[in-house]
Amino acid sequence: MVPLDRLAQIAERFEYLEAALAEGRGDIAALGREYAELRPVVTEIAAYRAVLAELDQTAAMLKDPEMRSLAEDEMPVLKARRAELEESLRLALLPKDAADARPAILEIRPGTGGEEAALFAADLLRMYQRFAEARGWRFEIVETQETELGGIREAVVNVQGDGVFAKLKYESGVHRVQRVPATESGGRVHTSAATVAVLPEAQEVDIAIDPADIRIDTMRASGAGGQHVNTTDSAVRITHIPSGIVVTSAEKSQHRNREIAMTVLRARLFDAERSRVDSERSADRRAQVGTGDRSERIRTYNFPQGRMTDHRINLTLYKLDQVMQGDLGEVIDALTADDQARKLAEFEA
Repeated sequence: MVPLDRLAQIAERFEYLEAALAEGRGDIAALGREYAELRPVVTEIAAYRAVLAELDQTAAMLKDPEMRSLAEDEMPVLKARRAELEESLRLALLPKDAADARPAILEIRPGTGGEEAALFAADLLRMYQRFAEARGWRFEIVETQETELGGIREAVVNVQGDGVFAKLKYESGVHRVQRVPATESGGRVHTSAATVAVLPEAQEVDIAIDPADIRIDTMRASGAGGQHVNTTDSAVRITHIPSGIVVTSAEKSQHRNREIAMTVLRARLFDAERSRVDSERSADRRAQVGTGDRSERIRTYNFPQGRMTDHRINLTLYKLDQVMQGDLGEVIDALTADDQARKLAEFEA
């Protein structure tokens, strides 16, 4: 059963927000966001209450000999609808990650495996770019360091769109690849790895950075093999002295580079604070999906078998080509469902 008193509280809060927005009271932007989040829930609450009322009416009809047959036909349909709405509302009542609706900073770095790991990191970058493009998200590459063979030593990306972090947060961790490298003449399968970190974008109100705590350096940017060399010192490197975090951006505009670098720095500091708080709340974060533990091996991409396996939920898909083309919907949906099931179990325990 869904707690009816909790549903009543949500409905009352929605009515308050509606009145406050109509009268222009309070922080309109914040109230508007909360109103938008609650509106679909309140719609489902209204549908749920309507079904409960219909069930009561139908139960009464069962006592009427003339209406009994009709009521017996309607009762299973109404009960099924009630169960469907209850499940949806139970999920809606789960505590929300406030960062889910935010844009994200995506960082990809090669791990073990030398040049092959760098090539795999580049493959992952293209995979996420195609995934983002299919959803109409903006995929802005902030910084890349390329190798001569087309791999990457590091990539930092700003991904903008609706619910970006909610979808991408499950990608944090170690991604392992098993394939014959392009540099391998003997045809042997090698195992390499790359690390993915997904950080929610932070606002200035989330993280206050003291100007005295940062050092900003400008420098001349260059790409692999001398490509894309800027003729002016436009690249920006920001060092956060207390944490030792260093962020670089090498776009053509120095002003834009400062803006991008500060965005990435805020995201890293915000993520560090979230991780600290989460660690204090849970002594067993490794048991949770999507915790953002970048040391955890989360997925294997086996090219000879055309197989992708997500080790956290024991999901194996034999559609590796499609996955590498950005078709991540099935695995992300499965990870989301598993995460929700865990939270429901904890919430109802």
